[in-house]
Amino acid sequence: MELFWHDACLEHDTGAGLWELPGRWEWLDAPEPHPENAARLRTFRHALAHGPVAPHLTWSSGRFATDEELARVHATEYLTYLYRACSGEGRVALETNTVVGPGSWDAIRAAAGTALAAYEAVASGRTRLAYALVRPPGHHAQRALPDGYCLVNNAALVAETARRAGRRVAVLDWDVHHGNGTQDIFRDADDVLTVSVHMRHGPWGANHTQTGGPEESDGANLNIELSLGAGDTAYRRALAELALPAIRDHGADFLVCASGFDGSAFDPNGRHNLTAAGYRDIGREVAALDLPTVLTQEGGYLRGYAALCLHALVEGLVGTAPLLDDPLAYLPDDAQLVDRDLARAATGRAGRDRA
Repeated sequence: MELFWHDACLEHDTGAGLWELPGRWEWLDAPEPHPENAARLRTFRHALAHGPVAPHLTWSSGRFATDEELARVHATEYLTYLYRACSGEGRVALETNTVVGPGSWDAIRAAAGTALAAYEAVASGRTRLAYALVRPPGHHAQRALPDGYCLVNNAALVAETARRAGRRVAVLDWDVHHGNGTQDIFRDADDVLTVSVHMRHGPWGANHTQTGGPEESDGANLNIELSLGAGDTAYRRALAELALPAIRDHGADFLVCASGFDGSAFDPNGRHNLTAAGYRDIGREVAALDLPTVLTQEGGYLRGYAALCLHALVEGLVGTAPLLDDPLAYLPDDAQLVDRDLARAATGRAGRDRA
């Protein structure tokens, strides 16, 4: 398996404030680092480079995306706006919690270009699995809107590039938040199927009006919305009963995965209970599809446990036995709501297909 990295991804400085909210809070003794920060990506890299899965991996350098490449999935006017916002002397909040600063433009181009470098390695046949370990994340970014820490949609850019090369593409997103940006970009593309498995959270502002619910599912999109507290069993069943059959029925010959770890039991940005074992199983299921696959890094904000979950996912992808123990997981895997959640997800898409 080939890992792709670019140092410029670390130059995106999101600053500090009240968790994800920038600014000064006079009653707060010590400002908190924004959760989407460079330390989390360095921690992810260190876990894979120094953990026991390291012998199964090779590392390659990413690159910067060109303006033409970025415009494959984003409006030119939006990219101009984004560039200008990154060109000032200080940080700017583009919406409630999505911050850019002087180093952000290079990080944006590096994240997108490194995802494309991963695609090029897979498309050339050099590797079947490639992981773009990048930031800022991308799956909330729509054609002309930033959202939820996301500025350019790296997964969508890979999917669109593969689609233009004649591939029939599926995008599988297991970040704990709905992949609304990817859904928006491919809403009218019959040859790209978007599948998002996420917690029920609904719309959260002017830049995130999508609900993520089954009412938005149709022949080109499947939303699998899981109740708060969903854990390993819920995700295994969501994949086995809905997501993977949809990908097979779509006839996908290329897979893009938006890979987030904020569904873990300890993540401060999610309310799901996945453990490292659950992510290992996700990796195994993705590998079993036996498709050319590119994975792009999305969420995961308790960086130590997220790094452990990333390591476990990669174990599943490359097919090793479990290599790291999970010293933290202890919450019960309460699966009582799974039947209802999966029935709602299946009924929503079936109804749209009939319509």
